[in-house]
Amino acid sequence: MQRDVMNYDVLIVGAGPSGLAAAIRLKQLANDSNKELSVCVLEKAAAVGAHILSGAVIDPIALNELIPDWIAKGAPLNTSVQKDEFLILSETKSWALPHKLMPPLMNNQGNYIVSLGDVCVWLGQQAEALGVEIYAGFAAQEMLYDEQNQVIGIITGDMGRDSDGKPTAQFTPGIEIRAPYTLIAEGARGSLTRELEEHYDLRKNASPQKYGLGLKEVWRISAEQHQKGLVQHSLGWPLNKDTGGGSFIYHYGEQLISIGFVVHLDYANPHLSPYEEFQRFKTHPQIKALLKDGKRLSYGARAISEGGLQSWPEMIFPGGAVIGCSAGMVNLPRIKGSHNAMKSGMLAAEAIFNELNKKTEGLLATASLLESYPTTLKNSWVWKDLNAVRNVKPLLSRFGTWGGTILGGFEMWLAAFGLNTPWTLQHKQADHTCTKPASEMPIIDYPKPDGVYSFDRLNSISLSNIAHDANQPCHLHLKNKDVPILVNLAKYQAPEQKYCPAGVYEIIRSKDASYLQINAQNCIHCKTCDIKDPTQNIVWVSPEGGSGPSYSGM
Repeated sequence: MQRDVMNYDVLIVGAGPSGLAAAIRLKQLANDSNKELSVCVLEKAAAVGAHILSGAVIDPIALNELIPDWIAKGAPLNTSVQKDEFLILSETKSWALPHKLMPPLMNNQGNYIVSLGDVCVWLGQQAEALGVEIYAGFAAQEMLYDEQNQVIGIITGDMGRDSDGKPTAQFTPGIEIRAPYTLIAEGARGSLTRELEEHYDLRKNASPQKYGLGLKEVWRISAEQHQKGLVQHSLGWPLNKDTGGGSFIYHYGEQLISIGFVVHLDYANPHLSPYEEFQRFKTHPQIKALLKDGKRLSYGARAISEGGLQSWPEMIFPGGAVIGCSAGMVNLPRIKGSHNAMKSGMLAAEAIFNELNKKTEGLLATASLLESYPTTLKNSWVWKDLNAVRNVKPLLSRFGTWGGTILGGFEMWLAAFGLNTPWTLQHKQADHTCTKPASEMPIIDYPKPDGVYSFDRLNSISLSNIAHDANQPCHLHLKNKDVPILVNLAKYQAPEQKYCPAGVYEIIRSKDASYLQINAQNCIHCKTCDIKDPTQNIVWVSPEGGSGPSYSGM
């Protein structure tokens, strides 16, 4: 197919924290050196920030380095953390852990409660002011390689195909965007990241990546219940000791709270529904009191990369690098990754600029390996941040919530005194292999939603502002169309109906036969199906550009 071609010096896929930080740093370096450097950022959402979802309490360390005068420039970091609470929940009661027992790295003083989507909108504005070209509504569909097996850019997805993949009257072919260097900043479980990992065997020396599913709602609550600057986390109910996860509640803005729940996706019981666990959490007496007379404003969900250092792939490939949570930058016990993601983008940008400077005339005809990027990353505070907690996730997987928390806390206290344990525990298995047959696990009877504190999926996704053209090709691919019934339903009781937080997957039963119906128009791009499907039969790819949720203030 004949395609239009656009050429840039650097291409960045993804307008999240890492991608925008990389773009800003590249233009800062170029402008400071009086050099021309064209930088393009592609974003699959209809607008920058529309697919961004996070808690979020952010550590401003990377922002301080990237844009030291961010306060004067109006960065939307308006609520500083005033108080930390950590709770243990039973079904009806809660106990606050003394703050003195918490490792110092769990302290949130100096951090800010934000909408990460709003932060990315602001970062996008700073990038464009420096001359970065940002194109929202364009999904990078596949990588471009040259004859030397080097990445030379991407192809954006076609627009205007019908559900059978045939061109309609509105058909527009995707374009080739070429660059000597391409940075992949898709976030957790990106489709291009997965392609590159397989193409270049980037995971050959890495533990399996581990994931969590984060679900979040924004509520406006009563003035009496609002404590601006309060950060609250909990462990315990409604999850059992063998299922990892917990809650977060952040008070910010004008009577706003971010309330959410994270379930680690290495759980065993296929009857478990992370969405229903979140809804059940809100019926705890303490949480109901908080939400009384409140109004739910928005809902969304997103996969979180939790594997840490031992799950990092090789960060570089011929013609580019993986940055941010495409590689996995989340500090799990801190529940933070944006600062590390931004720094990784900044270091990759510096590596690219140094390579381009090696040429005395023009730009590189072909890109070199960015060998300095993984080196500087391992010498940065990102490595120090993640190295201190590298064994927490493996300990949780081995010893459950309580044993893992105690042992992980002990290691974090040692790290606080500069005493790192000499071992690094590896992750034993990918999350999808942890699922056990339904017959071996207890059925979970979830209460019906009350419409006040708990809600069904369709009610919730109505707050996600989803837009998918109903006639576009389905972006949720089945490798084998028989597996959902012959394996997933027969052995696991169709867990895709339960782990999906948006009601995308539905088993339709009839007298003649049962089949899996995929309601792709409900998809909020969390990627959980791509991660947790026990047979790895579901493959998530980017839909037509601009599709998906349109989060505001998330």
